[in-house]
Amino acid sequence: MIPTVDRETWWTARRAFLDEEKEFTRARDRLSARRRELPMTEVSKTYTLRGPEGPVGLEDLFAGRRQLIVYHFMAKFSPTEWCPICSFWVDNIGHLAHFRARDTEIVVVSPEDLADGLAYRDAMGWSLPWYSCADSDFYDDLHQVLDDGGEPEAPGISAFLRDEGRVLYAYSTFRRGSDILNGTYNYLDITPLGRQETDPEDPMGWLRPHDSYDGACDTADERACGCHA
Repeated sequence: MIPTVDRETWWTARRAFLDEEKEFTRARDRLSARRRELPMTEVSKTYTLRGPEGPVGLEDLFAGRRQLIVYHFMAKFSPTEWCPICSFWVDNIGHLAHFRARDTEIVVVSPEDLADGLAYRDAMGWSLPWYSCADSDFYDDLHQVLDDGGEPEAPGISAFLRDEGRVLYAYSTFRRGSDILNGTYNYLDITPLGRQETDPEDPMGWLRPHDSYDGACDTADERACGCHA
């Protein structure tokens, strides 16, 4: 049985921890401000990607907006298995209207065939614009390593800015750097059991595409999720 305390003791501990949370929030605000002050570099290389309407360049991904966020979806694990980690992150992106209200487009770019990518997107119920970089160097150039850890791991996200006809590359983050962008993780972090990732060798090994969990949704979700099939 989990030990408990009286309400006054609980409140005292909660208030003390609140001071730490506030300092963390202020530190995060300072770090975000410094991130926005980082230098940017112009993307001078021409990339040809493929979208539903045919070949497009990097600037086309902005859809006329000032800013662009690219989610770099990993290559498939097998002919039929898409990356469950990337799927988890894309599930957590949220409604596109909120990005577009801030003059920002967010898209997925995958190194796989466009038709396969669009089919997977539609099967998962996502509405994000989806592009293939299978015939370009975009995936290799952007999915780069920032430390000595070897090959980059999912997920990866990059940010770009349009400025007077130029495309500027502002930022990329990979691995744990993208944790803050995942709403499910942040919700789980406030629960008593947390993320429940107990395997240090494979902490994210529990992840599945959202339609592949065994009984993870209730009957109200049955039409949207295949776990009852």
